[in-house]
This record gives sequence, C-alpha cells and structure tokens, in this order.
Amino acid sequence: MTAPTQPAPLLGVGEVAARSGVSVSTLHFYESKGLIAASRSPGNQRRYGRDVLRRIAIIRAAQRLGLPLSEISGLLKPFPPGVSPSTADVRQMVAQWRVALQARIDGLTELRDHLDGCIGCGCLSLEDCPLRNPDDQLGRAGTGPLLLTKGLPPPPPDDGP
Repeated sequence: MTAPTQPAPLLGVGEVAARSGVSVSTLHFYESKGLIAASRSPGNQRRYGRDVLRRIAIIRAAQRLGLPLSEISGLLKPFPPGVSPSTADVRQMVAQWRVALQARIDGLTELRDHLDGCIGCGCLSLEDCPLRNPDDQLGRAGTGPLLLTKGLPPPPPDDGP
C-alpha cells in the first residue's frame, strides 16, 4: 500500500479561485490591496500558499458583515501573508467585528425609528420633521446627512469590488 501523498504546498490561481469560491479577478484585486500575496513560479505564474484560503475566508466573512476592505486590512495587518491566523487570533477579530456590527445595528435602528413618521427628502411635514434643517444650521457641523447618520460609523471609502 502506498502512503498518501502530501498536498502541494503552493496553489495556482485557478485552484485558489475554485477552493475559495472567489473569481480570479477578485484574487488579483485582493492582492493589489495587500490582503493576500502570491509568489511567482519560474514560468511567472502566480502561486499561493495554502494559508491564503483561510485569509480569503476571513475576508469574505468580514465583507458579509459589511466591513470595508480598509477595516479588514487593518484586522489582517498583524498577520503578514504566509502567516495564518490562529483560532485565538480569529476569535479576537470576531470580537472586534461584534463591536463594529453592534454599532451599525444601533445606528440603523435609530435611523429606522426616526424615519417612521417621515418619508425623508421631500418631506410633506416640514414643521414636524425631525430631519428638518432650518437655515442650514447643520452646515457648520459637517457634511452629508448628519441627522440620518447620527450614531452610525463613518461610511467606508469606496474600495472597489
């Protein structure tokens, strides 16, 4: 009986795409943002360490929670490409996600509750609308829909796909 063969230590871009469920172009995008890294084969083909599969799983889970790539990048910063976060490391990341997610839930709940009696822009009740801004008083406090976004974290930068 022959011994089972060890899996190849490096994976091609197509293998990583198939195993992770993301497209090749998404892998290239993540690489351009420094979220994952590849080495090059003698034939100049991208090769990824197996740790990239865990990193991509973490990235995708964080994206599903609504975290922007800039925030995800910060969470992965202590783990350079080639170093796979441990179970304890992932638990610590998840704890940070919970805090960010709860802040978003609280902000969205407040937004929902303030919109119950109002239809927002084009409001039909200027005297009663809690979003009313007579004489642009809020213009001195900042930009954007300040009353609507009170309590919400700042919007993420446009990170691409």
